Amino acid sequence: MDIDELRRNFVHGEADHDRLHKADFDRLMAEGWRNFGCKFFRYSLAVNDDDIFLHVIPLRVRLSDLKLSHSQKRVLKKNGDLQITIEPVNITDEVVDLFFRHRERFTEYPPENIYVYLSDDPANRPVEGKQFNVRDGSGKLLAVGITNVGEECLSAVYSCFEPSEKSRSLGIFLMLKEIEYAQFLGMSYYYHGYAYDKPSYYDYKKRFTALEAFDWKGKWLPFENEPA
Repeated sequence: MDIDELRRNFVHGEADHDRLHKADFDRLMAEGWRNFGCKFFRYSLAVNDDDIFLHVIPLRVRLSDLKLSHSQKRVLKKNGDLQITIEPVNITDEVVDLFFRHRERFTEYPPENIYVYLSDDPANRPVEGKQFNVRDGSGKLLAVGITNVGEECLSAVYSCFEPSEKSRSLGIFLMLKEIEYAQFLGMSYYYHGYAYDKPSYYDYKKRFTALEAFDWKGKWLPFENEPA
């Protein structure tokens, strides 16, 4: 698709939703929306730092057909010593400290605080949220993943991890544990955000089997994943 066609078919939207039924949240996710806190948004075209237009590709994993790659299995095995707890979203001082350590990885446009991604009022979130806490044997918090829980889907909102533990691939580990939880609940889909039609930082999101991409015309189509 050339840039003129991309412009002609550009999809953009913003909306606020304080509270949603889980089925309504599922519908929004299936229409290509994402959300931070009560803010829902979607856009089919982005521009990178080199002023190059990028086609935005919303992605999801079809959980019933997912098969883990060898590298994903290695990530699970490597982190088998860690402890994972799942609880309602609870942003403690410990989580905030981890967020700021993780933020140091970003050289451009670092988020101001963790509440860029979340409502700071737990009673004012659109749907039920779950927080995945990952700790080592000493109890140190190494990673946190925030998700929204629909009726048929789990949607990843934000994750952060200890930069000094980069070799553990904790971002991927969190995604795998979120997927495992969604499968345990009998859900159909795991939404893990956007990627682009050109190489980018977000290419790790493409490295799953049973991957689907939204075509911005109302359909989710099989996406040929990249080797993990």
